[in-house]
Amino acid sequence: MTNSNKPDGTSKSSQLNQSFQGFHQQTWSQAIYQLEGAGDDYVIATVLGTHGSSPRATGTKMVISADNIYDTLGGGHLEFKAIEKARELLRNGESIQMVESFNLGATLGQCCGGSVVVMFEALVSSKMRLDIYGAGHVAQALVPILAQLPLSIRWIDSRADIFPQYIPNNVNKIVDEEPTEQAKTAKANSAFLILTHNHQLDFDLTETILKRDDALWLGVIGSDTKAKRFRHRLTHREFADSQVAKMTCPVGLSNVVGKLPMEVAVSIAGQIISLYQSNWQANGATAQAPNTAKSTAKSNKGLQWQQLKNVLMPVKNDTDLASNKTTNDELNQLTAKNTESVNS
Repeated sequence: MTNSNKPDGTSKSSQLNQSFQGFHQQTWSQAIYQLEGAGDDYVIATVLGTHGSSPRATGTKMVISADNIYDTLGGGHLEFKAIEKARELLRNGESIQMVESFNLGATLGQCCGGSVVVMFEALVSSKMRLDIYGAGHVAQALVPILAQLPLSIRWIDSRADIFPQYIPNNVNKIVDEEPTEQAKTAKANSAFLILTHNHQLDFDLTETILKRDDALWLGVIGSDTKAKRFRHRLTHREFADSQVAKMTCPVGLSNVVGKLPMEVAVSIAGQIISLYQSNWQANGATAQAPNTAKSTAKSNKGLQWQQLKNVLMPVKNDTDLASNKTTNDELNQLTAKNTESVNS
C-alpha cells in the first residue's frame, strides 16, 4: 500500500513523521500546509515576547497536533508545558486564541532566568472528511471539482496506474490492494463515496462502512436495481433497516440527470456540497465555512493591543510575575470575554 498526494507515491504519513515526536524535518509552515491538506486540527505556538535570557527569539513558532510536534520553542520544560497546553486546547475542540506567560526559573526547572510570552492559536478544521473509493472515469471528473471545495479528501483504489498524473494538493491518493482495510481504519464521522469498477467490491465496502456505524454519510454509485439488490443482501446479513437506510444509492442529485462522466460528477458534487453545508448548519458552525457565511462578528475581536501590552511587559523574576497586573488567569478571562473564538 502507498499513501500519497504525489504521482511517485510519496507517503503523506511519512512526511508527517508520525513515528516519533520532537525535532522534525518539517518547518512549522510546512507542517501547517500538510495538516491543512489532511484536515487535521493543530495549534500554532508563537513567542510573542521575551525578557532576559530565553531559549528562542520573539517570533519563533512551533506547531502541535494531536500526535505530533513540528519545529521548536527551544526545548526543555517550557516546550513541554507549551505542548501540554496546546493538546488541552485541541481536546476542547474549539478554534481559539490565548496568551500565556512563562517564567524560566525554578518553577519550570530551567536556568535561563528570563521570561517568555507565548500565544496559542488553536485551529480546528471545519472541512468535511470524504473518502472516495474508485479512480475511474466518474471519479476523475469529480475529484478536480471537489478539490476546490472545503473538503479533506482521501482517494483510494487498488490500481496505482489508473490515477491521473496530477493529483490536487489537498487530495491524498492511496493505493491499497485491499480498499476495505482503508474503510475499516478511516476516521470517525467521515463521509464515504463508493465509485469502484466492481459491484462486489462496492458491496464489501458498503458492508464494512455500515458495520462501523459512525459514518457521516455513505453514497454508492449505481442504478435503482443495484440499490434494491444491495438492500436485500444487507437485510439478509441481518443489518437493521435503520442501518440499511444510511446507504444513499443511486448517488447524486435527482434533478441533475445524464450518463456522461462529467454529468454524473456534477450531480454528485452538488449532493456533496449540500451535505457539508447542511452539516455546518446542524452543528452551528456556518462561521467556519470558508467564504460562505456572512460575518456577524463585532469589529473588535481577539485580544486588543492594550491588553497585550500588559502581558508583554518585562517580567524579571518570580516576584514580578506574581505582582504583574495581567496574570495568566486574568489574561485568560480577558480572552474569554473579548474573544468568543475564531469561529464566531
